[in-house]
Amino acid sequence: MPTESLGAEATVTRGDDLRRIAAALDRVAAWLQSRPQDSGAVEFKEGDDPVTATDRGIDALLHEALPVAGEGWLSEETVDDASRLACSRVWVVDPLDGTREFVAGIPEWCVSIGLVEAGEAVAGGVLNPATGQRFLGAVGCGGITLNGQPARPSERTSLVGALVLASRSEVKRGQWERFAAAPFTVKPTGSVAFKLACVAAGLADATWTLVPKHEWDVAAGVALALAAGCSVSMLDGRSPRFNKPAPTFSDLVACAPGLTADVFASLEPAPDVGSAGRR
Repeated sequence: MPTESLGAEATVTRGDDLRRIAAALDRVAAWLQSRPQDSGAVEFKEGDDPVTATDRGIDALLHEALPVAGEGWLSEETVDDASRLACSRVWVVDPLDGTREFVAGIPEWCVSIGLVEAGEAVAGGVLNPATGQRFLGAVGCGGITLNGQPARPSERTSLVGALVLASRSEVKRGQWERFAAAPFTVKPTGSVAFKLACVAAGLADATWTLVPKHEWDVAAGVALALAAGCSVSMLDGRSPRFNKPAPTFSDLVACAPGLTADVFASLEPAPDVGSAGRR
């Protein structure tokens, strides 16, 4: 397996990375099971994004469980530390992706853990505690797993009859109306990370964003999609790069490998974009 040196005293393998991600998700799952099912008080951050004590509690658990000396940290619920920019390995996490769904009791929220090396998403884990689904995988390690069993993306080569996952918020704002007559089914779904994981595991055929996203929204899902062999890129064809000073993406497209041409054809002209971080 690929290796990455962490100074003179330690070498970590991709298998080690996956075990660390799995152990962190185990720890979060146990913590969530020990708590009442209600979310508690909801606060609102800048941009009207909700946050709860559960978001912050998971963030603290992951920060304690994941990074070691020499590794960076980027999380939605932690004040950004620019020292991450000097790190080759950076953990990019969203402790609770889909807080709106969590608060509303919709089972489409997840814990999202991504590992970035030299700007590329290389390993990821996504846990949906409400459904019990756990996606885990790393680039170059033979694909991904869903609940411990091998999973693979859809084999579709046409969008006719395909299932495309859309942001529930984007659909509510009318941004998917242009696809009303498209030959595929659009399913509003919460959590960007969960949508990407579903595409990676073949539970859906494609997903794309119509507003900008932050790195923590998509790092784990991108790693899973790439590990599964999916097509993942920006609308201009560039590969997504992570651990940037301004950690946002203007857009992102992920689909089964045989759907790339159809997906990009359906997205012309490029959609309008809104404010970063909405999902």
